[in-house]
Amino acid sequence: MLDYKLVEAFASVLGQGGFEKAARALHLSQGAVSQRVKLLEEQAGCVLLVRSTPPVPTPAGQEMLKHFRQVKRLEADLGQGLGSPGQGFDTLAVGVNADSLATWFFPAVDPFLDAHPVLLDLSVDDQAATLGLLKAGEVLGCVSDRAEPVQGCRAEYLGDMDYRLYATKSYKMKYYRDGRTLEAAEAAPILIFNRKDVMHEVLLGRALGARPELRNGFYLPSSERFAPTIATGRVAGMLPDQQAAPYLERGEFVDLLPGHVFTVRLHWHCWNLDSGRLAGFTEAIVRGARSLLIQRP
Repeated sequence: MLDYKLVEAFASVLGQGGFEKAARALHLSQGAVSQRVKLLEEQAGCVLLVRSTPPVPTPAGQEMLKHFRQVKRLEADLGQGLGSPGQGFDTLAVGVNADSLATWFFPAVDPFLDAHPVLLDLSVDDQAATLGLLKAGEVLGCVSDRAEPVQGCRAEYLGDMDYRLYATKSYKMKYYRDGRTLEAAEAAPILIFNRKDVMHEVLLGRALGARPELRNGFYLPSSERFAPTIATGRVAGMLPDQQAAPYLERGEFVDLLPGHVFTVRLHWHCWNLDSGRLAGFTEAIVRGARSLLIQRP
């Protein structure tokens, strides 16, 4: 049987990003936290934590962390069900991609947050990577572009986001004066979220018949700043229709690749737990997203 004081110390080391910070959070000495983690590993019969900076869980540690967070989720629900006083706020750990966070996410879940004493612990990553946070036990639910649920989880379709490659008219005249060609795409500066972002390459490859070798990337890991940066005329960039709409209405943006759209199908994944709070949040995000996102079969 697990000693949850030991497991709590282990989870705190990962959550706080180190033994010293975990000790402060738990009001223990650093040595006591280290001893608890070591004792947990002895009980488990395997190494749970890589002592790096910051510490990271081993595969066995990921399973331990997932188990701990599931138990804490159920304990929190039990406290609410028993009407325990002084419970305060409940925290839900959620993974979400940056574009969803910048557009539809909060409008979808605001009614739930207004009605319940819930705080969010958001982890932001690419929509292809958020599912890894769920598998590792770092979040209890996530927005992902993957449709197939992982073991022990459920998945619900949320809706589609359509992306196009936008630029200003001055940019188009400067870099695409002779039309959309592979040479033009390779020479023109383009806005890229991060090194995981390949949407622009895929869409350009579809439109041009071959993926360009982009030599002039402008890296900007901020969805909120994408549209204003494109509006400067320095770069072209991929935007979801929701963010591009006001600029198109004002005539500031043009679609560089008319007829070519990159569609991201979004799904909500969460642990398959008998948790009232998680079920309520799931219902809210699914209902809200489906009212705000494109719905396709």
